[in-house]
This record gives sequence, structure tokens and C-alpha cells, in this order.
Amino acid sequence: MKKILMIGLIMITICISAGAVSAEGLFDLFGDKSDTKNTDDIFIVGFNGDYPPFGYKDENGNYTGFDIELAKEVCKRNNWTFKAQPIIDWNTKQMELDSNEIDCIWSEFTINGRENNYTWSEPYYNNTQVAAVKSDSNINGLADMKGKILDVQQGSSVLNTIRNNETLNTTFKEINEVDRYDTALMNLQAGICDVVILDNGMANYLAAKHDDIKLLNDPISVEQYGIGFKKGNTNLKDQVQKTLDDMFKDGTVEKIAQNYSDYKISEGLIFPK
Repeated sequence: MKKILMIGLIMITICISAGAVSAEGLFDLFGDKSDTKNTDDIFIVGFNGDYPPFGYKDENGNYTGFDIELAKEVCKRNNWTFKAQPIIDWNTKQMELDSNEIDCIWSEFTINGRENNYTWSEPYYNNTQVAAVKSDSNINGLADMKGKILDVQQGSSVLNTIRNNETLNTTFKEINEVDRYDTALMNLQAGICDVVILDNGMANYLAAKHDDIKLLNDPISVEQYGIGFKKGNTNLKDQVQKTLDDMFKDGTVEKIAQNYSDYKISEGLIFPK
């Protein structure tokens, strides 16, 4: 035990001398900081940077979107510096959060099925999952998908929905997981797949941008978006939740949603009780 303690003290001394670890970083080595306020004035938001209209790059190469604008306004009202942190591999999102690389996941992030994995804000958006097909496709409803090829993003709630629904899981000839939805769109347009199931915000975005895509009327499922914080970090969640509630009450959330009226974002808003 004494040898282990001595080795640990030597390592800490070396790190401090080299400037590799700050005083706050030392606590990270021995504690998970699971319940902390945002005391460094930098709010790091983890998000999917390829998911318009919630998070994406504009024509100038800057990240924007409904979720991004909400997060920026929360930062403004708390005198925090906003930092966008795209999550390159969506499968690593919880790892990045648990290791304190990001402060939250704010990215059309579905609560349903993940209730126990994170400390959640109140739901702020009602989402439906819908199917997109080519405009000239003979697929007009769920019954027409029998034996078809489906593309879906890996690590997404859509994939969980399909896996947990025996009817859907056995309907398709193939279910292919892709890393990004623009890959799925290109596959659909090229005839490599027949169907893409995705969240309605992005579905409406794609339908507005591409005449060769149509959306089916039958929803696959209904779910809610929330902001995911590290498990146990209720202090930071409460800070953000109070600010977001104020933004709903003074009309700011609705005003931001109107920037994305072409994609029907306002229709999904969940106002605080």
C-alpha cells in the first residue's frame, strides 16, 4: 500500500511539474465530478454535427441548428462561453460525457430507452420517426416495406426502435447500419437501399431539399428529446433547465423555432408545465 501511495505521489508531482495537470484536473483523477455546477464558464455541448435542422454546418462552415441556437442562448444568459464539440462517432457519446470531455449531449437526443443512462432535462421536443423513400417508389406504407432494404444510422434510437419491434425487425430483407444519414440518403437516391427511417425534423429537412424524396404518413414511433447530462450531475442540469424554462416562458424558444419553420420544428415543442 505504501509503495502504491508513493508511486501515486511521484506521478502527481511529475504531472504538476510538467504542467500536464491543473489543480482541477487532479480532482478528476480521483473523483468523477458527477454532480458539479459549470464553474469554469465554458459550456461544452456534445452533438451530432450532421443532423439538420438540429445541428449542422452552415454555408460559412459554422455550426448552427435549432439545438445549437438553444444552447448558445442558455450560455448567453449564464455568462458562459459556448463550445461546440461534434461527436464524430455517435457510439462514443456516453464515454465522452462520462470522461468530462463534454458537459452534456444536446443533439435531438432521445430520452426513451435511455432513461437510466443519463441525468435528463425535462423533455422539450416531441419527435416522430418516419420513413423516407424515393418519390417514384411504390412504397406507400408500412405494409409495402416487406422484403425491402433499410438504412439506419448506427447507435441511433431508430435502430433501437426497430430491434425492439418484432414486426419491423422481421419485415426488411436487410437492415444496414451507416455512420451518417447523408450516406443513407445517397444510398437511397442511388437505389442501394429502399427505405431510410429517421427523425421527423431531419426527414422534413431532406424532403424540403430533395424533390426525389417523399415521406410516408404512417409514423414508426413517437418519442421525446431531452438534454443528457452525466449520471448524477443534477446541479448542472438544474442550471440549464431553469434557463431553458425561462426561454420557453418569454417566447425565445418559439422565436428560435421559427427560424426552422420550413421543417415544422414548432409543431414538436413541449412547453414546461
